[in-house]
Amino acid sequence: MSEEAKTSEPQADPAVSVVGPGGGETIVLGTTRMRVLEDGSHTGHRLAIAESVLAPHTQGPPQHRHARHDEGFYIISGTIRFTVGDQDYDASTGTLVMVPPGTPHTFANPTDQPAVMLSTFTPDLYVQYFRDLQEVLVSGRPLTQQANIDAMNRYATEPATTDLA
Repeated sequence: MSEEAKTSEPQADPAVSVVGPGGGETIVLGTTRMRVLEDGSHTGHRLAIAESVLAPHTQGPPQHRHARHDEGFYIISGTIRFTVGDQDYDASTGTLVMVPPGTPHTFANPTDQPAVMLSTFTPDLYVQYFRDLQEVLVSGRPLTQQANIDAMNRYATEPATTDLA
């Protein structure tokens, strides 16, 4: 190693993305606050990551299936109930739930305490869905079940049961 290399300051790689504790894009959907930590723009759209805080007694989205992306959930604090088909799973702090394409699922916080989870989307396709939902709310329109389903359909996702449509 040259003397110059040993004594020079480390150089930041321009491709490295660092999001601090207060950083990221905030999306508020009713009683859920999401912080997008990576929207895919630094990963070649292979991966997106978001942190979500679900207030107590927060209902999740209609049960749905993704056609083109995996979704992962790591529970940072609290308990989140995942419904996969007709099976319920209570995931507490430290639990990882991976949902492959085609698997019907939803989640909620049925407890009296807030719950925090880290979500991954591979590829990043689904982050724009949350932005679309926020836009519905910001525009003053109600976030109806149909508006939610319409947004899902734009991102290779559909309701898991026909009675939702």
